[in-house]
Amino acid sequence: MEKFEIEEKIVAMLKTVYDPEIPVNVYDLGLIYKIDVADGGEVVIDMTLTAPNCPAADFIMEDVRQKIESIEGVSSATINLVFEPEWDKDMMSEEAKLELGFL
Repeated sequence: MEKFEIEEKIVAMLKTVYDPEIPVNVYDLGLIYKIDVADGGEVVIDMTLTAPNCPAADFIMEDVRQKIESIEGVSSATINLVFEPEWDKDMMSEEAKLELGFL
């Protein structure tokens, strides 16, 4: 499977992961900063959270890891939690802003 196809599947899978407190997925919230797919199917994702002290952080990261590792062609997933740059609502997709009433 091509890296591009795997990346597309990763994005689709990320759109099924939600912060329990926000009715928008982590991808459309702009929480995913980087997706790297290596030749061997190893995936590294840099992501952030809407707040550094998010009580659901472990749950969200584990959900992301398990879902990414379930994708055909992915051999492993490493999820890095980063807080640089700091997330703000301008990183959200138009759909997310509409859903949360920012537009």
